[in-house]
Amino acid sequence: MSTQLYRMGHFAARRPWVVIGSWIAVFLVLIAATSAFGKELEDSMEVPGLDSQHAIDLLSAAQSDSAGLTAQVVAAPIDDGATFASPDEQAALNELRSDLTTLPGVVGASEPIVSPNGDVALIWLQYPVTEESGPADLDALKAFGVDAREDSPLQIEMGGELFFTFEEAPTELGEMLGLVAAGVILLVAFGSVIAMGLPIGMALFGLALGVTSMGLITYVIDIPSWAPEMAAMIGLGVGIDYALFILTRHREYLAEGLAVDEAAGRALATAGQSVLFAGGTVMISVLGLAIAGLPFMTAAAVATSVVVGVMVLSSLTLLPAFLGLAGHRLDRSWFRRRSNVAGTTVGARWRRWGEHVTRNAWAYAIGVTAVLVLLTAPILSLRLGFPDEGTYPESRTERRAYDLVAEGFGPGINGPLLVAIDISEDASIVEPLRDAIARDAGIAGLTSPNVDAEAGVASIVAYPATAPQDDATVETIDRLRADVFPAVLAQSEATAHIGGSTASIADMGAQVRDRLPWFIAAVVGLSFLLLVVLFRSILVPLKAAILNLLSIGAAYGMLVAVFQWGWGMDLIGLEATIPVISFLPLFMFAVLFGLSMDYEVFLLSRIREEYAATGDNDESVIRGIASTARVITSAALIMVSVFLGFALGDDPTIKMMGLGLATAIFVDATVVRMILVPATMKLLGDANWWLPAWLDRLLPMIDIDGQDVAVDEEARVSVLA
Repeated sequence: MSTQLYRMGHFAARRPWVVIGSWIAVFLVLIAATSAFGKELEDSMEVPGLDSQHAIDLLSAAQSDSAGLTAQVVAAPIDDGATFASPDEQAALNELRSDLTTLPGVVGASEPIVSPNGDVALIWLQYPVTEESGPADLDALKAFGVDAREDSPLQIEMGGELFFTFEEAPTELGEMLGLVAAGVILLVAFGSVIAMGLPIGMALFGLALGVTSMGLITYVIDIPSWAPEMAAMIGLGVGIDYALFILTRHREYLAEGLAVDEAAGRALATAGQSVLFAGGTVMISVLGLAIAGLPFMTAAAVATSVVVGVMVLSSLTLLPAFLGLAGHRLDRSWFRRRSNVAGTTVGARWRRWGEHVTRNAWAYAIGVTAVLVLLTAPILSLRLGFPDEGTYPESRTERRAYDLVAEGFGPGINGPLLVAIDISEDASIVEPLRDAIARDAGIAGLTSPNVDAEAGVASIVAYPATAPQDDATVETIDRLRADVFPAVLAQSEATAHIGGSTASIADMGAQVRDRLPWFIAAVVGLSFLLLVVLFRSILVPLKAAILNLLSIGAAYGMLVAVFQWGWGMDLIGLEATIPVISFLPLFMFAVLFGLSMDYEVFLLSRIREEYAATGDNDESVIRGIASTARVITSAALIMVSVFLGFALGDDPTIKMMGLGLATAIFVDATVVRMILVPATMKLLGDANWWLPAWLDRLLPMIDIDGQDVAVDEEARVSVLA
């Protein structure tokens, strides 16, 4: 494989315009195809098999409006002491309700419900099912709200499922700050504007290409509208990192005196091979989300893996073409200033650090492991759920609507439970079931049953006595399903299911807990096999898997401490404590396991290269650390900057994702790669590279070191003179 990569890099650097022109042509064709045939991205939180999904399916099959999305419009008198008992406020409320019925997409608007103290009114808007609704409906509602607030005696706020489904969190500022930070880090690391611009430019190009393709991928699988943002978060990080790995190795070969095309070929034969396998590991990990059984996460995984694949391909083809164009202008002054001897990037400080760690291997191995276990400990208090509108900043209308409703009607009205009943031609069961639900201690109120005898379906909306995020609400849902429903329906063929966003989130959290062990086993197992083939070792892949689990566990612990316990929540602008998002542990594990393998492959491939040349394990570990530490730490700082940029957004979901990913990458690239890896490899000695003879014969040969590639010595040029 190294030979093929060498030829690819050599050709791209020697014929750069052929490669660049080909990529431009592909991009233009893709844009044209997407414009002509691309489908709109669709949002769907359907999860087949869940009880909450059965409720929605039952109502949808009966063509009941209750199966669709809802929005809530909340009104309160602006004047202090005024209530809806006043004729002016009552007239304004009635006019508001009448105008809402004329909005696009609205299939019904409830009569205003006024709180007991008369100072808060709530109107429910009914929309069609998700597939028949869209962002345009949300835009129309928000535009109406802006107009309605003018010269109105009422404070008008809005929220509900329509906002939750289609509202896009503003993260552009965070993304921009992350890119600026990445540029500064690269400039400091390389001392060259060109060397700084290439990784960022490559990442942006790959991201544009990958995101553009989403409209065509929807023919294979429905991609949710939020998936490109998730893919962008991962794609920017890995794209910059992969380009950085190859660029660093290319600079080394230029320093040794190789011609530009030879340096590019050798860079691909070595670092390029690491990038190929690292990208493959990320894609395997992310696609493993399919095991979770959450279709929307599977679709997001496909979108993310496509972007990562594009990043890998562009790094292996387009980057060497640009390296060929840049030539020795890439950083000639940098090399002269640094007086790089013999073309090596071994740093004296990092070498001393490697020697220090290996001399004190036992102390560092035990001490750092204890610290990581301590950081992981909060995971024992992990609570899965989903942030509701009560966690948004007060600047957003959803938060203000949430607070008004909770103040006027109680916290449970923000998380209604939709009870769907298959009455099986026996409508007499509905009233006894409603009475039984009303008697439950966790229910504060119910609506009158909506019975469709012809369709054989009835629905009841129940309001819990506790907030959507409370554990007591989940207990109420479980109790209704396990005790209340069977007691009433035992002698009937009717069945009842609980739907709505609160029940759906609780069900997804339960499914994640059930599937997470299988998912972890599958991802770790496949990655282990890949590393066994790559490094021809048993202990190195096993150690890599264990250390990666420790860094991911530390990230989980950080999320629990910050988002559940509230430690340092003000520093990231979090308004209130929230549970860990139900699907986030799955997504974080997939992404972080893959990304941590990036650094593992890059570091270990260099250590193995040194070991193959010298046969000295201790010296190989020291030289491997000294040769790659600057690149790995720079790459990690870039990744952390990008992820923390997303954590600056208003949406708590994005905050959690950004902080979790940044924490894990920081821990992995510093504590794990720079301390635990050299310490454990020192302790294991030559056993690091042990492989049973029978397995050695079965595994395919992969020249990860690039040693099989012959360098054209006549192509060397004197750049150090």
